[in-house]
Formats: sequence, structure tokens, C-alpha cells
Amino acid sequence: MATVLATPLLVATASGAEALSKEDTCSLAYVLQAGDLAARRALVVSQLADSKRDVLILDRNYSGNDKPWSVAEVQTIRQAQPARRVIAYLSIGEAEDYREYWQKNWSVSDDGKRSKATPSFVVAPNPNWPGNYKVRYWDKRWQALVFKQLQEIVAAEFDGIYLDIIDAFELFEYDAATDQWLSHRKNPATGRTFRQDMVRWVQKLARRARSIRPGFVVVPQNGSALLENPDYVQIVDGIGIEDLYTVDNTPQDPLHTQEVLGHLQHLKNARKPVFLVEYTQIPRQRDGIRRAAIQEGFVVLFTNRALNQIGTSPACGASS
Repeated sequence: MATVLATPLLVATASGAEALSKEDTCSLAYVLQAGDLAARRALVVSQLADSKRDVLILDRNYSGNDKPWSVAEVQTIRQAQPARRVIAYLSIGEAEDYREYWQKNWSVSDDGKRSKATPSFVVAPNPNWPGNYKVRYWDKRWQALVFKQLQEIVAAEFDGIYLDIIDAFELFEYDAATDQWLSHRKNPATGRTFRQDMVRWVQKLARRARSIRPGFVVVPQNGSALLENPDYVQIVDGIGIEDLYTVDNTPQDPLHTQEVLGHLQHLKNARKPVFLVEYTQIPRQRDGIRRAAIQEGFVVLFTNRALNQIGTSPACGASS
């Protein structure tokens, strides 16, 4: 694989914890469709700057496949509040057909038929998100595409990355031959488990970014089972968890909630922040989640699944 960034990888695995402390991280905004906030881009920047949030997660582009954020825009949003962190969304376990790396002659149908031009690391469409495709995330060709995106994020002077589709390892843990889910199933392509491959992938991204910008923040979303790995806890600066207590307006399965809470204890012990993203619109449910988040010491954001609003983030007692 060709090296995308000239600076060599760091040997150390220390996280950027000094850049994102639990004590001064109290509120969150998560906006991937920023163009929906206002009619003009300058007004969007103003809204984000004035949002009073400690951490803002933004798509690395202004809105999906639109032009990237400029350094000046990122700085304007960051400097509006002391100690604020502006973090770029980056999907590392799925390919998205609206990104610049996707080629027009790539295609994979629901029944597995693919064009000859489609690289083998593209596995299958995500039936829940049209335009998204599961990938073999350990493949060096896929990783090269993601490293190029990381390079652009660092160049735009974001403070970190918010890594999505971390839980892609779960797709590969299903063994069709036995019709079983194997938690530590081995990847025949690497000789490691699929979970270990994801941990190594996050480590590679973190080291690459921090070799250029020490203290660069790395926050994965979901895939909390990986927190059982001490190396993973060490490399990340926090975690984002969707749907811990609800799935939209429906209560979450209590067994799922308890399982994830057990995983999160490892991060709590390391005094790193946990960001809850809940999509319920029911006030009574939000009140209960707010109380639970405060008790657990989590930051919570209430928003919509389209992620085109600033939402409310009252986990530290604030009203907005």
C-alpha cells in the first residue's frame, strides 16, 4: 500500500486524552447534514459556533458530498467557546457511494451480483442505509482510501475523528456453516479475530493522525464489546453510543442496555467520556434518560436520526 501521509507511524499507543477530558466535556452536538441548519453557509457556521456545546461532531464535508469545511470555518466554530473540540465524522467499516472515492462503475446488488470493476473489499449493500456498503475493513486497499480522508481531516485542522461502523466486525462473526454467531471468530485472511482486526485498524488510524498532531482525538461510535480489550481502551479518547435506552421512540431491550453498560465500565474506569446519542422524541423518555445519564456520568444528546439539527444536550444540567 502506498503511504498516504509522509510522517511515519508513532510507536507509542498513548491516546490524546489530554485533549478530551471527562471533567470539561459536558455537552455534545452531532450534525452530519449541516446544510439543513440554515439557508446560507455563513449562518450555519454561526449557529454551530453559538451552540454552547463542548464537542461538535461534523461530517468532514459541509453536507454529505458537498465541499469540505475550510480551515477558517473549523477555527471559527472552535474558537467561539473555550476548550471546544470540533471532530470530523469518518466511516471506517462501510463505503459510501456519495464519497469522492466511489467510482461510477462500482456496484453490488442485494443478491450479491457485482460489476467487474467493483473491488473485492466491497462486500454487500447495507439494507438499512441505501448507498452504504459493508467492506472488508482489514483490506489495505480500503484502508488506503480511509487514510486519504484522514489526511484531509487533519489538513482541515479538525481536533479529531468520530469513527463510525466500528461494529462492522459483527457482520463477519456469523458462521453460516453452523448458523451461529461466534464472538471471537477468526478471520482466515489475517489469522486474527475480526475484533482484533478492528482494534488494529483503529490503532493504525490513531497513530497515523497523532504522528502529525499530538493529542488528536479518536472517538469510536458503538461496537462497545471492543472495550473488553485494554489496548483499545488505551488508544481511544471516549466512545459514542447510539440507542442505549431507546430505539427511536421504543424502549431498548433491557438486556442490550445492561450488556453495553457492562462494556462501558471499562471506559468509566479509565475516566474517559461516554457520549449517548438518543433519538426518542418522547419527553417522558428523555427525562428518564437524562436522569440515568447524570447518574452514570455520561454526556447525552437528544436529536433526530437524520442528524440535521443541533438537538439538546442536557446531561450536565444544562437546558440546551
